[in-house]
Amino acid sequence: MISMPGRRIKEKFEELEEKKEGALIGYLTMGDPDIKTSEKLIRCIVKNVDILELGVPFSDPIADGPTIQAAIDRSLKKGMNTDIAFDMIKRLRKDGIKTPFVFMTYYNIVLQYGEERFIKKCRDVGVDGILVSDLPLEEAENVLDCCDRYGVDFIFLIAPTTTEERIKKIAKKAKGFIYLVSLLGVTGARDKLQDITIEKTKWALEHINGTLPLAVGFGISKKEHVKSIVNAGARGVVVGSAFVDIVSKKKGDACTDLIRLSKELKEGTKQKCF
Repeated sequence: MISMPGRRIKEKFEELEEKKEGALIGYLTMGDPDIKTSEKLIRCIVKNVDILELGVPFSDPIADGPTIQAAIDRSLKKGMNTDIAFDMIKRLRKDGIKTPFVFMTYYNIVLQYGEERFIKKCRDVGVDGILVSDLPLEEAENVLDCCDRYGVDFIFLIAPTTTEERIKKIAKKAKGFIYLVSLLGVTGARDKLQDITIEKTKWALEHINGTLPLAVGFGISKKEHVKSIVNAGARGVVVGSAFVDIVSKKKGDACTDLIRLSKELKEGTKQKCF
């Protein structure tokens, strides 16, 4: 039986828990370096990632660092838009790809498309979750209602500055997993995993208290980073800029390196002790 949106993410975490593995959650910008190549690269990376976040490009990506901002700029210049993103997912699902997909974007994209129309379309083509990085809990009621109606997981971000009270409110509304932005600032790969990342992982786990899986992102680029975060108790690790940087450098020849890095990072998730 093929899992429907709203179930694939939950089932993936359950499957990994049985195998005592964390989730490798990858990220690519849709349409980068061009629309045709982007779809090809998605097909490459899904071989090793457990969940794939896909950036639907927006012209003012305030939460993203220079690597992903440059990818978004390349994508928009090649004509990428929301309808093309949906069509791409539809083709991937038609070809039997079952990897859970999460659309990562900004509220203006959802608003312009129409909130209910956007979320219903996610359900129809096989997008399992959405992460709207600039939509706070207090303004998300309508989108959350639509997500509940159509079975699409709404994934919230929390940060080191998020209060305990706010985390508890988010945990009640979030679906799929909660994404901890482990460092202040914008996205970007870093060579060294900072001690505060491990501290904040443990801090977030205390406040979430097992309500949903915790995935940790921002600055993760190496197997040892992944291993440390999973061993600290996180159920998933999000890697974005390291993959996008490969696309930036290799363009249409990025497939081999994406497979190599994703395979290496996935090995780091297999150290989990529940």
